Amino acid sequence: MLGQSIYVMHCAVCHGESLQGQENWRQRLPNGRLPAPPHDPTGHTWHHSDPMLVDMVKNGLVPGRTAPPGYESDMPAYRNILVDEDIVAVLAYIKSTWPPEVLQAQKQTTLRQQ
Repeated sequence: MLGQSIYVMHCAVCHGESLQGQENWRQRLPNGRLPAPPHDPTGHTWHHSDPMLVDMVKNGLVPGRTAPPGYESDMPAYRNILVDEDIVAVLAYIKSTWPPEVLQAQKQTTLRQQ
């Protein structure tokens, strides 16, 4: 699966091979930043709309747009590495691991924000 192979190559180093995120992902690091969250149902990826998720991957977390004002993150921007189709494939892979109720909740979030 294309999305899975791209995920393993570019995302798993921080978000985990099994989408589990980094340990204690809700606790700030000494530098004030948060560890990478899980992309499985225990995280908050599914709380975001599709356009916001694409923006986050493409541009990193942008304060005032995809993150709170003043927020600093270690999330890199992939706009010069991945084309839109690759980003969509990665998101499709992540979503393919979610149970139906989580997938439906994320879909509703996307529909509300269009």
